[in-house]
Parts: sequence; structure tokens; C-alpha cells
Amino acid sequence: MENLISELKGRIIEVLNLEEVKPEDIDVNAPLFGDGLGLDSIDALELIVMMEKYYGIKLSDASEGKAIFQSVSTMADYISKNRKK
Repeated sequence: MENLISELKGRIIEVLNLEEVKPEDIDVNAPLFGDGLGLDSIDALELIVMMEKYYGIKLSDASEGKAIFQSVSTMADYISKNRKK
């Protein structure tokens, strides 16, 4: 799981072009939206595309994203249970 978390941090930075952020700056339990990384709805769409592209996970219901994208930790947990790639 630790490898997946490190990989996810790197992919989030790359996909969202967070040039000022380093993987070690991202707290795995901090919120991705709002007070944490401060992501917005456009970023959420990018994360959905990233999950499909790299992990073969297609979200069928947009409301699922709210729970999945709470933090890097919740994303990693969901990916580890549902990945197809």
C-alpha cells in the first residue's frame, strides 16, 4: 500500500500540474479538496480520468467520487480493492 500511496502522490502532482508541490508535502490523510490541497471540480474530473487510465477504474456514479477522493489514503484504499490494471 505504501508503494501505491507514493505512486498516487506523484501522479496527482503530474496530472494536476501542481508544480510547487512535492510528494512529501502531501499528507495522506489531509483532504484533497477545500482546506487540504485545495482542489476543485475540474481537478476531480482529472482524477477520474487518471484512475481510469492508470488503474482501469471507471466510476459509474459521480457521487462515488466524493467518498473516494477524500484523501490520498481513501483513494489508495479504493484503488487497491478495485484496480483492473
